[in-house]
Formats: sequence, structure tokens, C-alpha cells
Amino acid sequence: MRTPTTDRGRILLVLTLAATVTVFTATVPLLRDWFDLRVYYGTVHTWLHHGGRIYDYHVPGTTYGFTYPPFAAVSMAPMGYLGLGTAIAAALILNLVALAAVLRILAGPGWRRYGWFGWALVACGLALFEPLRDTFSFGQVNLLLLALVLGDGWLLSTGRGRWAGVGIGLAAAIKLTPALFIGLLLVARRWKAAAVATAVALAATGLAALVVPDASKFYWTQAMWDTTRVGRLDYVSNQSLQGVLARLGETGRPLWATVVLLVLCVWAVRVRRAVVAGNWTAAFALTGLTACLISPITWVHHLVWLLPSFAVLVRAGHRRIAGALYAVMCTSVVWLWFDDASGIDGFLGSNMYTWVTLGLLLWLPTGQAPGSRRPFSRNASTTAPAPSTAAPTTAAVSTHPGPSSAVATVAATGTAAGPGLGLARNASSEPTGSTRPAAAKPQSSSSRASSYTVKPPPA
Repeated sequence: MRTPTTDRGRILLVLTLAATVTVFTATVPLLRDWFDLRVYYGTVHTWLHHGGRIYDYHVPGTTYGFTYPPFAAVSMAPMGYLGLGTAIAAALILNLVALAAVLRILAGPGWRRYGWFGWALVACGLALFEPLRDTFSFGQVNLLLLALVLGDGWLLSTGRGRWAGVGIGLAAAIKLTPALFIGLLLVARRWKAAAVATAVALAATGLAALVVPDASKFYWTQAMWDTTRVGRLDYVSNQSLQGVLARLGETGRPLWATVVLLVLCVWAVRVRRAVVAGNWTAAFALTGLTACLISPITWVHHLVWLLPSFAVLVRAGHRRIAGALYAVMCTSVVWLWFDDASGIDGFLGSNMYTWVTLGLLLWLPTGQAPGSRRPFSRNASTTAPAPSTAAPTTAAVSTHPGPSSAVATVAATGTAAGPGLGLARNASSEPTGSTRPAAAKPQSSSSRASSYTVKPPPA
């Protein structure tokens, strides 16, 4: 398909795509009514103004309350002094800023080359990505955490390694899943950054223990280990390996722990290959994929951690594969098995996003993309050896992509591509009332599209 070459034609195309996206998002995905943000807001508001305990709060009419570590509540405390409408607006702005930061880091220094037209197409593509839609509509924190983690990669890639690790440490203190990125720094032998990340995470956790000692004791001794506080393991929105096993009726922890150990072994091997090849974009992407797989509960909106993987695929020249997988993640296909995930079709279809994540972990290119300079090369205490001539090769990406090639990439993947795409350039849930009546734990205004359990698990 030839893309328009005139401004008038481009404007018409963007308006047409924007209208299509608007119709799609208004009908197919449905809205989530800022449910998770309402949990955050209700929790801190009750805690600060009514003397309530953080983990005792529940959204009125539901069994759902705050599930993050205590530092998350402490960091959200300013929300308690805002009105709910203002808090929603602030969350929307913060998520937009975080998304812009993520895209800027993944696009690399050539981000200006596509101009308004390319980025308008990117915006249309991203609006279709289900995890991103849900993150905005729930008022979730996933994009903020992704920006913090990738920010550390950018610091290392630009020789500003003094503060590298702060973002990962903060993200790990807010939510446990990003702690795996400390493991990435250890595998990569970035000892200083790993030490900084660990120290920041411990300091933030210690601060929370001083501010809310009772809540901290309860979380680390009880709430952290109780997955029923978050939701049913077998619920279709849980796209982790634990969710797959639960839908098969296998809820025993020994089997899950064995699968997690195997996945971590694969992750360690593949991440090490990426680091040796100098492809830190792939290393960060693989770590995000693994975190989603091994977490006991990975709701659909948590899968924004897959975005760096699509950037890696585009950089490596696998645009069609990236486009196909990205399209699957836009379809909301797993909800077709909302009521019944039995049978072969249920096993394959209800776990579709898990299969995409697992496939990316196993086959994401780890070699250095053609034309890329080695990442994290400046001010690095440990320099990875140059890629071997026997290292896996990837299809070349055009070094002169004009508007047509840019649009093709954006249309296929929702991501702008170019020689600098990715980090590898230089260095390289839950509150009070709703604006309208909602289901007990709605992922939408319809119970069909919930990320969480519709019926609370038995006591």
C-alpha cells in the first residue's frame, strides 16, 4: 500500500485512522472506569483523613483493596489531598508523559526523522494495544514503572551511570515485579548499578516501614503471600504461567515453582547472550517478558512490558513478525474464553497473550542490530567483548527509511523504526465510588471484560 506523499493526503489518512481507532476503542474494548486509580485514591484518602489502615480498605461493594508494597501507598500520598477528578486528570497526564519517555528512549536519537505524520501513526497504533488501553483506562502505574526502568538504561547508555539503578530501585519498591531488573544488572556484571538499585529499594521500603510500621509488617508477613487478595489465579486476564496452570486445574506451588525456575534459566542464558552481543535493548526486553511470565498474577494491562520487545523486532528487521504479534495483542482475543476456557481451543485461545510472551522470550533476537553502536560503552566499568562473527545475524533495516518505510513499520507494529531504535545506541489496585454504577471489580462497564475476578474467591 502506497502512503500519501502530500500533507493533505497524510492529514486525511491520519483523520481516517483516528476515527477508526475511536470507534474501535468505544465499542470493542469498553472502558474500565479508572477502577484501579479509585483503589489507590480511596486507600490513601482513608488512611490520611480517617485514620484507616492501608490494607483494610476495600472499594465499596467489592472485596478489592490495595495490593502493592507499603512504599507505593506512601508515594501516592499526595493523591489524598486532591479531588477524585483532579487525581484522574493527573494520572492521565503522568501516563502520557511516561509513554512519551518510553517511546523517546526506544526510538533512539533518530526520533525526529518521521515528523508529525509518523508519530501520528504511532499514536493510532498504540491506542489499539490492549495492555496500553487498559493501563490508561484503569489509571494503572505500569507505564510509570516501565519509564523508570528504561530510564536507567538510558542513563547507562549516555555515560550518566552515577545515578543508574535509582529508577529500577524505586520501581521495585513500588511493585515487586521490576525487582528482576536488579537480576539483569547482576547478570550483566553492572555491580555499581545493581548496588544502587538494591540500596534505593531497601531505603524506600525502610522509609515506608517508618511511616506505616503496622501496614509494612502486615504486608511483608501476610499480604505479600496471599494471591487471593489480588484475584483468582484462573481468571482469563491472568496471562502469567501461573494463570495457564490454574486454568488447567493445576494450582500446586511446586509445579509452578519448577516452571518458574526453568524460565529463569532460559532468561539468564538469553540475557547473557544479549549483553555479550552489546544488545541492551534486548536484555531489558527479555527481562520484562520474564517478569510477566513468572509473576503469579499478570493482568492484561501488565503486558505493557512487551513494548520494548516490539522495538527489538523492528530494529532487527522482523517487521512482519512484530506486526503480526502486535495485532494479536490488539484484539482482546482472550476474552472470547471468558466464561469457559476448557478444551484445546480454550487452552490455546485463553492463554494467547502468554504464548506471545513466551515466544518472544524464546526467540527474540539477541544479536547486535546492523549499524548500531555498542550500548553502555561509555564510562562502563565492565565492557562486554565484541560480538563474535558467529553471533546470530538479523535482517538489515534500511538505513534510509523515507516516509513510506516509516509508515509501513508504524502500520505493522505501532512503533517507529530506524537505525537508532531501542536502547542500543550509545551505551549500550483500586477506590471509592464511580462516575456511574460499575461491576464489583470491573475491567469495563461489562463484566465480560474484567482484568480481575468477577466473583471473589471463596474464603
